[in-house]
Amino acid sequence: MRTEKEMLALIRAFATENEYIRAVIMNGSRANPNVPRDIFQDYDIVYVVTSLQSFVKDRSWIDRFGKLIMMQTPDEMGAEPSEPLHHFAFLMLFKDGNRIDLTFYESDHLPAWKRDSLSVLLLDKDGIIAPFDEPSNRDYLTIPPTASQFADCCNEFWWVSTYVAKGLWRRELAYAKYMYERPVRDMLIRMLQWHIGIETNFAVDSGKCGKYFESYLAPDQWSVFVQTYPDGDYEHMWQGLFTMCELFREAAHGVARYFGYPYNLEEDENVTAHLAHVRNLPADVEAIY
Repeated sequence: MRTEKEMLALIRAFATENEYIRAVIMNGSRANPNVPRDIFQDYDIVYVVTSLQSFVKDRSWIDRFGKLIMMQTPDEMGAEPSEPLHHFAFLMLFKDGNRIDLTFYESDHLPAWKRDSLSVLLLDKDGIIAPFDEPSNRDYLTIPPTASQFADCCNEFWWVSTYVAKGLWRRELAYAKYMYERPVRDMLIRMLQWHIGIETNFAVDSGKCGKYFESYLAPDQWSVFVQTYPDGDYEHMWQGLFTMCELFREAAHGVARYFGYPYNLEEDENVTAHLAHVRNLPADVEAIY
């Protein structure tokens, strides 16, 4: 596996030699001095170019970076764009394990480019990139919720919990798992991010999908959070759902107290009772109530 030094040298060399590439920016975790290095970190690279289509139409340049395991071009997926693209991304995983997420961005559209706080300028042939501040995770810090955002999160959590119960009673594993792991868990993670924000004065990044939760939740909270990941056994999923409800409730009460927001206790109690009722419904019942 090529080292970071080798990869960055390759990324710079390719840009230096190609007349269409005028600047190189690296962002993401490799620009973050506070993130531990590991073998799975990818290289998030932006090439600022004068000719986007030269790289999109003729892709022989990819060989310069190595042999591919797989590549994805998200800008070609889905519906045809209604307007010409001014950027194009190549997500590339190479056979030595390195991954480069490489975006070509037209220099003429730099004023519209959204700068990332985790950015490092690697090359600027023409002085077209305004200096970056020292890399920081300020763009990734949790933002305190408004009263409406808090209420919406609570409502979505409890509402979709009833879908999980329905799927479990019907023994529709895929449906129940989807609702459990997407809308319901998403709301739990959002609430826990706000909880961690309160505990840290909203000064830390708890990570995409809660990947740093173990570092910021209290040990007993982390232990409960782990218990919300059941296997495909229906009874284990029921247990996980009620554990998730308990953890959400605890975090939501804390967030509500801190910001002075109302917490809809009636909604919580009604849904919790409904979940318990559905859990105990016989399979041959003819009415829910």
